[in-house]
Amino acid sequence: MDIDAQSHRTASGCTGVLLVNLGTPEAPTAQAIRDYLAEFLSDRYVVGLPRLLWLPILYGAVLRNRPARLVPRYAGIWMDEGSPLLVYSRRQAAGLAQRLAARGLDVEVALAMRYGRPSIEQALAQLKARGCERILTVPMYPQYTASTTTTAVEAVTAQAERMGLAGRLNFVGPFYDQPGYLDAQAGLISRYWQEHGRPDKLLMSFHGLPRRVVDRGDPYYRHCLETADLLRRRLDLAENQVEVSFQSRFGAGRWLEPYTLPRLQALPGEGVAALDVVCPGFVADCLETLEEINQLGREAFLAAGGRQFRYIPTLNDDPAWLEGLAGLVEEGLRTS
Repeated sequence: MDIDAQSHRTASGCTGVLLVNLGTPEAPTAQAIRDYLAEFLSDRYVVGLPRLLWLPILYGAVLRNRPARLVPRYAGIWMDEGSPLLVYSRRQAAGLAQRLAARGLDVEVALAMRYGRPSIEQALAQLKARGCERILTVPMYPQYTASTTTTAVEAVTAQAERMGLAGRLNFVGPFYDQPGYLDAQAGLISRYWQEHGRPDKLLMSFHGLPRRVVDRGDPYYRHCLETADLLRRRLDLAENQVEVSFQSRFGAGRWLEPYTLPRLQALPGEGVAALDVVCPGFVADCLETLEEINQLGREAFLAAGGRQFRYIPTLNDDPAWLEGLAGLVEEGLRTS
């Protein structure tokens, strides 16, 4: 069975559901990483510098040096089935298709990556070949920002126009405050604590963003804070038991603060001996969670005197999340 487009019924006039996540190299090799970074870092939404300034830097120092440095980082998290992001995204697509079929919906579910494979073109071609009369796209980013959601929406729209599908498109909006997402995330954390006990503090680390983007009106920072507060309330935690930080800073400019790594280094000195970290901005584990947080972040916290560091995996193929995702999609189909 094609794991990137799960089929349940063959009747004509079905609806397509397109899940779009960020993307990943196809292998933990310098060439595969170079190909991925070339596409990813060429996106004007990802790097906002003028192209005449940025492209010589990208195809010069960045693509000559960075891929080789990233090889051991990707190799350290690679699963037998491939990249964690792709493995868990495929499981999400399969699980979603099963749940929508169980709800009696004639739906085809396809998976695409904004950068890399399976491409948006490949996924739309699958849905078109199966006779889908309308397509609901779900950008798999709980919190909205232009560098994730907008670029995905524009890429899907442009490709759909080239394939004669533009009139059939609808989109699911950000779900940072939706119960299906929040309940699954809070439930995952609660179950982890029931099994392993509670920490001194819970750190919620979100992917960072240049501060200038938020200053221009992007709602990402507000969405992250609202998600964190809603999760805190669901977990029945006091405000001083939870902290929000931002990771993956790139370049010399000011990004959203506080930065995750310095906070991990400072918390032991503030009396936090046992720390749990979650990454609610990601619905599937990837390099930023498994290596940056669970490896580098762990090392930083323990080296600073922390006693216990635990990374709680993100939603991945958690059954409660797949039910929540099915609910988001069903509501999107109903209202589109």
